[in-house]
Amino acid sequence: MSPVVKRKGEKFTLPSKYLLFILTILCAVMMLLTFNTDFLSGPLNAVSSFLIVPFQNGVSAAGSELTAKAKQLAQVRELLEENARLQEQVDSLTIENTTLQQNRFELNNLRELYALDSQYEDYEKTGARIISKDSGNWFETFVINKGSDDGIQVDMNVMAGSGLVGRITQVGPSWAKVVSIISDESSLSGMVLSTSDNLIVSGDLISYGNGYINFNMLQDDAGAVVVGDKIVTSNISDKYLPGILVGYISSINTDSNNLTKSGTLTPAVDFTHLQEVLVIMTKKQTVSDIY
Repeated sequence: MSPVVKRKGEKFTLPSKYLLFILTILCAVMMLLTFNTDFLSGPLNAVSSFLIVPFQNGVSAAGSELTAKAKQLAQVRELLEENARLQEQVDSLTIENTTLQQNRFELNNLRELYALDSQYEDYEKTGARIISKDSGNWFETFVINKGSDDGIQVDMNVMAGSGLVGRITQVGPSWAKVVSIISDESSLSGMVLSTSDNLIVSGDLISYGNGYINFNMLQDDAGAVVVGDKIVTSNISDKYLPGILVGYISSINTDSNNLTKSGTLTPAVDFTHLQEVLVIMTKKQTVSDIY
């Protein structure tokens, strides 16, 4: 048998079965060293500390941060839900408070109307609610929610607060228009309650801007009429029933003719905050009605 001669330029190759045998022996030796000695534990722990531990620390820190963010989001969600519940309670209480205030305001109005009704109990009256008004600041003219179907007629007197408001000028089946005594077109015959002296009360929106209406043609020869005297409708008024409170004298002056006096009145009714009124169902009987 002739020897195997390696030719120049050929590479050394190890047969596969020999390579597998060598690797098997190497693995067995490594396993024995691992189980019986700490030959590899030190290097492996060093590699683990250098690579795995920082990674674990990063994952742990990220997990903690995500947990904290999740808790914060949960708390924010709870706060938002609680705020929504509290806002609903505030809205409900606000509505309830507004309703109570409105009911109290209406109750006060009804009490005033009841007291007014008691003062003029000789007259049959019906209550009505104001449903619209003119575009001005005050209730110069307005419409109530009762009309001819309820027995309302033109020239019926209207009261509120403490006294006279005005009279009916137009009537529909379910509505009626009222012109108040502060209107520029309003005029009535009044009387000083303490002296029975007659005068003329005239509406004046400009004067009412200062809280007054005007009067004139007062004959007070004795000088008995003073500021604060009550003015009521006189028995010679052609549209108004007698004895209804109109207002109080706030100023009085002697006219240039030295025969009559004029001045201003403070109305008995607040023409800024009217809501309900009383309509007197009895009309003033005039001379033409008698004859």
